Amino acid sequence: MSIRKKIVVIGGSGRIGAQTVALLRASGHLVVAASRRMGVDIYSGEGLDGIMAGTDVVIDVSDAPSPAADIAFPFFQQAGANLVAAEIRAGVGHHVTLSIVGVNELKEQAYFRAKTAQEHIAAASDVPHTIVRATQFFEFLPTIVEGHTVNGVVQAPDALFQPIAASDVAQILADIALHRPRNAVVDAAGPHLAPFETLLRQYLRLTGDGRPVVTPAGASYFGQPVNDMSLVPRREFRIGTTSLNQWFAPQRRAA
Repeated sequence: MSIRKKIVVIGGSGRIGAQTVALLRASGHLVVAASRRMGVDIYSGEGLDGIMAGTDVVIDVSDAPSPAADIAFPFFQQAGANLVAAEIRAGVGHHVTLSIVGVNELKEQAYFRAKTAQEHIAAASDVPHTIVRATQFFEFLPTIVEGHTVNGVVQAPDALFQPIAASDVAQILADIALHRPRNAVVDAAGPHLAPFETLLRQYLRLTGDGRPVVTPAGASYFGQPVNDMSLVPRREFRIGTTSLNQWFAPQRRAA
């Protein structure tokens, strides 16, 4: 049986955070789901010292209020600096950051540059760390489809894609939090690798959406040029167990 740990989850009420909190609590750990509602503001630093007392592990799944450059970049820089400073004062032994596969090379998007800055703060601090870079979540597929639709046609980038279920990301984060810090990056991806257009077609079939999917020359990912390796792991990675069909099945039953 593992030793009971105190774990603070920053962004613990969000999609990934809430599931991570539930998994760790079910394993018998003392878990604090930090949020503004409980008086913790990582951007201002308010409440951080109070919740860090006695903390063994911090999992940062926070997000910026907006992906815009003038908001995301200062948010991740200030919040990241506040967070590691509070961890150092409290003697926290492991900082886990959730990031995005390929983020360090996708420099055309302001949000990705901001996430890279967040990673750098964690890696450069004196707190032992693990950075978990996940591929895009299945839950993000509706946004991807809408963001790539032009005149009723979905324009998929010419790239490989390996999305993952949010529940699998939470499971991986919870597991990594209970092990020794890697002081390195760990990638996480779903069980199936396929061309972007193939997975979008599969998703649209599941939803009953008849929009065609094409891969025109020069199609980008939200304005970011990509290739086959831009959005998928290039190193050994943790594999989620949930397929797209399995992830979608509860939604079909609820419809």
